[in-house]
Amino acid sequence: MAEIGELLAIMARLRDPERGCPWDVKQDFASIAPYTIEEAYEVADAIDRGDLDDLRDELGDLLLQVVFHARMAEEGGHFAFGDVVAAIRDKMLRRHPHVFSARERAVAGDAGEDADVASAEAQTVAWEEHKRRERAARGDADASVLAGISRGLPEWQRSVKLQKRAATVGFDWPGPAPVIAKLHEEIEEVRVEFDAVAANPADAAARDRLEDELGDVLFVVANLTRHAKVDFGAALRRANAKFERRFRRMEQLAAAEGRALADLPLDAQDALWSRAKSEGL
Repeated sequence: MAEIGELLAIMARLRDPERGCPWDVKQDFASIAPYTIEEAYEVADAIDRGDLDDLRDELGDLLLQVVFHARMAEEGGHFAFGDVVAAIRDKMLRRHPHVFSARERAVAGDAGEDADVASAEAQTVAWEEHKRRERAARGDADASVLAGISRGLPEWQRSVKLQKRAATVGFDWPGPAPVIAKLHEEIEEVRVEFDAVAANPADAAARDRLEDELGDVLFVVANLTRHAKVDFGAALRRANAKFERRFRRMEQLAAAEGRALADLPLDAQDALWSRAKSEGL
């Protein structure tokens, strides 16, 4: 597509040390990485809101991040945008032997047999096996089922991935009921550690135990969302959006009474929350 070439040329101009944009020129992989993550979340937000016009724009912003990283790599003599495209093309061909024939996959260096996949779940298993073989081919000696799970992921997302991988060898709860029971158990342990910290706020060991137990609660919640087949991030975004709607409504209700929310006691604030909730927000 001509547009891709134009975008690559724009990025090259922006990164030109003499005639480019000073901000773009001074960036490196580390400084751009947070923007890359932010743009990915903005794509997810546009999808959540069902705003396809915004989704188009946010996908463009995310594509720009790929172009930016590729340009910096090209400047360093490592790889270029075309290499990024070729790498993902080859990966998609290799990991879908049930879609692409051996002849089609030959361009990706895959001489394996064609395959059949009966379901999306079976494809997930096959995908992970392809990834394992690719890691082994690169000389990765880590043979653990948990190998290759990125440490750069948000921790909630890494929790879910760890649990999914463990489940592939049968290490999993048989259903949601024991997970809920485990959640109650972990919450009780959190309560015990809160009491310990309250009794001795200067006790660093007690605070470490509290952090540990809170982590266990979050890990179990992640497990519960997996059993419910609910996306942890989507569920939390929905909760955040709900809180924001209700809180903003509380501010409006307080303002309608000529008062600032911050000036109201907690019981009055709770009453406004209940009113906002009763409105279906």
